[in-house]
Amino acid sequence: MENRQLLKYIVNAADDKKAQDLTILDLREVSSVTDYFVICTGNSSTQTKAISDNIEEKLEKEHNLRLLRREGYRQGGWILLDYGSVVVHIFKPEERQFYNIERLWGDAQVLKSVDFLGE
Repeated sequence: MENRQLLKYIVNAADDKKAQDLTILDLREVSSVTDYFVICTGNSSTQTKAISDNIEEKLEKEHNLRLLRREGYRQGGWILLDYGSVVVHIFKPEERQFYNIERLWGDAQVLKSVDFLGE
């Protein structure tokens, strides 16, 4: 599957559950770990888990894409979903501010999530 298509599915599934501050970092030029980070915020552990569940369910049921690894789901403050070429970070506001991934990966190009909504 093409990365742009995978990003579209992830961004739309997160948006379905009202994820806030959706940001996409293009890491292809700065890292060999993954191609993209999708970063978003949920207001509570319940919402971060709902965002995570929706992404997993939609990608598996509608597109036959299986998650490679999931971390942090039990606590819900920072959930990581690894799809290989795309890694999703779902934060509660405090954790997102504290870890500030966007600053850590400041050399990465930032893509607009609106470019992937509703395609």
